[in-house]
Amino acid sequence: MAGSAAVLEDSSVLSKLDRALLPIERFCALLSGLAIFSLMFLAAYSVTGRKFFASPLAGYVDYIEAAMPIIAIMGVSYVQRDGTHIRMDMLVGALKGRLLWLFELISVLLMLLLIVALTWGAWEHFDRSFDCARPLCSRDSSIDIGIPIWPSKLVVPVAFFVLSLRLTLQAWGYGRALVLGLDNPVAVPLNLTVAEQAMHEAEMLEGAD
Repeated sequence: MAGSAAVLEDSSVLSKLDRALLPIERFCALLSGLAIFSLMFLAAYSVTGRKFFASPLAGYVDYIEAAMPIIAIMGVSYVQRDGTHIRMDMLVGALKGRLLWLFELISVLLMLLLIVALTWGAWEHFDRSFDCARPLCSRDSSIDIGIPIWPSKLVVPVAFFVLSLRLTLQAWGYGRALVLGLDNPVAVPLNLTVAEQAMHEAEMLEGAD
């Protein structure tokens, strides 16, 4: 399950790269949220049109299919940075010191290997549907209203590329912590205790006032 985590910062090169990547991750997460928000309006428009005017939104299913990669994938790097993605907290929480950093490093490297392979495959999948010699640069389109599919296919390798950058930084951070024996490394999510989480939430509420 996902737990609460904190990411420490300092003046090191690793931390600077971490902070430089964060705005890109936030923008991707924002796009994901906007896609969800827009689908709510499309659903309301389609239902209203069907119920009162016998004319639902044409291509509603096509729009949902086109937005699904944005909703499902664009924010994954952002949650990976904060450690709020799905994690085995019961196992990880029982580990300490170098053993914890070793476990995290191996996990991140395995994820990085998988994501690099998926990025390559997703790019090839996008490339097969993109052809600017054709109308709308598309070799294929949606079934109902003919929306070009390549923009949705492009979302996947872009999101995976951003995630691969994040995983690279985290592998660097965990490797550095393992070699140096650090207690609180930067640029990686650190699990918070219940007391630390409560203190963090209190500080956020005080900042809001």
